[in-house]
Amino acid sequence: MPRNRRLAAIAGAALVPLVAGGALLQSRASREGAQLFNEVLGIVGNRYVDTVSVGGLYEKAARGLVRELNDPYSELLSPKQLQSFTTRTGGRYGGVGMQIENQQGNITVSRVFPHTPAERAGIREGDRIIWVDTAATRGWSLDQTSQALLGTPGTKVAVRFSRPGVADPIAVTFTRAIVRIPAVNVALMLDGKVGYVQFQQFNETASDEVRESVERLQKEGAKGVILDMRENPGGILDQAIEVSNLFLDKGQTVASVRGRNADAQTYTADERPITTSLPLVVMVNQYSASATEIVAGALQDHDRALVVGVTSYGKGLVQSVFPLDGGWALKLTTAKWYTPSGRLIQKERQMNAAGDYVEVHPDSLESDSVRKARPAFRSDAGRVVYGGGAITPDINVKPDTISSAEQQFVKAIAPKSQDVYVVLYDYALELKGKLPGPNFQYQPAWREEFFRRLQAKGVQVDRPTFDRASGYVDRLIENRVARLAYGDSTALRREIPDDRQLVKAIEVLQRANSQKDLFAIAQQENARTAAAPPRAVQSPPKQ
Repeated sequence: MPRNRRLAAIAGAALVPLVAGGALLQSRASREGAQLFNEVLGIVGNRYVDTVSVGGLYEKAARGLVRELNDPYSELLSPKQLQSFTTRTGGRYGGVGMQIENQQGNITVSRVFPHTPAERAGIREGDRIIWVDTAATRGWSLDQTSQALLGTPGTKVAVRFSRPGVADPIAVTFTRAIVRIPAVNVALMLDGKVGYVQFQQFNETASDEVRESVERLQKEGAKGVILDMRENPGGILDQAIEVSNLFLDKGQTVASVRGRNADAQTYTADERPITTSLPLVVMVNQYSASATEIVAGALQDHDRALVVGVTSYGKGLVQSVFPLDGGWALKLTTAKWYTPSGRLIQKERQMNAAGDYVEVHPDSLESDSVRKARPAFRSDAGRVVYGGGAITPDINVKPDTISSAEQQFVKAIAPKSQDVYVVLYDYALELKGKLPGPNFQYQPAWREEFFRRLQAKGVQVDRPTFDRASGYVDRLIENRVARLAYGDSTALRREIPDDRQLVKAIEVLQRANSQKDLFAIAQQENARTAAAPPRAVQSPPKQ
């Protein structure tokens, strides 16, 4: 036998015991793992200081297994939790019409939507939720409170609120109703024939609303459109595909899903677009997630939109629900989303000591050098687009941050944030009836009166701290007055000079006659930014 064939035969023979040994090792590891689990289960069941039922032990073990996957989206659902999950994702659920946020541990109403049970009950921004049905909300998370308020339309939920100046809690029994929050909050024409669409969620009518908004703006003479998806957390997957399809040629890939034990699934544009030539800018920030990232990634990869802002959230995981005995279910992450060029949308996260999932490599406000260290992919036209999780903008624009003096003011009023909310709301409501029109001039006297009312309400902030934050205070008052008096569109128009990211998006669109022009401008912008020394930018105070 020739030497090379003899060596091949020896190598082949050597593979048999190695493979067999691998199987033996795996079997031994399984036995040892099962033995460890049974020993721990037995000791806890017999010796733990408090009695725990056998069923309870197994449930805790199962929940612990899922939790130790370190995946924020995988969850073991009890029968009650599964019912709630099914109701929420089934497309028919009811609410009361409030937007809530956590302010220093207090669940606070930050917005009341029109024509909802909350508005009809007289709930106001700044009210705190202290009780839902039979339980106090102290220590509750936002998600826990939200789930308690949601339910089947027509059912009732009892809620108690606290409000500064009102001694007794405000008790309201709401009848849940279908609360429809528009996908498009604002669609208007800006100077220079720039159309602007503020797109805030992917609900069941998202693509229709975006289509109608863009078509109307085109008829009004828009030479380019900004699709503002900052803060958009995502929503219905099908709507993400349809919104992408509005601007992509039929047959182009929108996204793909890849799992461990399944064939890749590709989603494509199946309908004729409304336009493939209108210059388009998409805006994202660190709170743009999921369906938003699918749209931004698809339009960026196909050179159909210029992305402006900061790196998106990076939520690119797919969950499947597996029914279990006894009415339980396992919601498990089984696949990941990829853009048409092959970029992974999911950004790596891990649980910190506080139990929160945080980015392993935070880069929402990344530098040019950090961005270039990420994996590079190519768009259809050969432009470099960056991978490594989330969607990286073509033009990175950091938002303006409040100054240290303004931060000091915010910190000073934080213990009395609810009182500040109420004072601001009441004063803006009072000013509403005294304005000459949407182009009203801000009056410095309003700031003086606001300070007087804060003092009268017991909000302890000294005059120098207040004065140093005059610009922040003025913007706070002006925005609330404009929104209450004339709505979101007027408030947005007046905010534009203070929105550095939107100003940049408008600027580049005004300079471009085509999508190709936008990419050329972006290249120039990035070259200039790379050559310039860094500088701090703050919004000037209003006079």
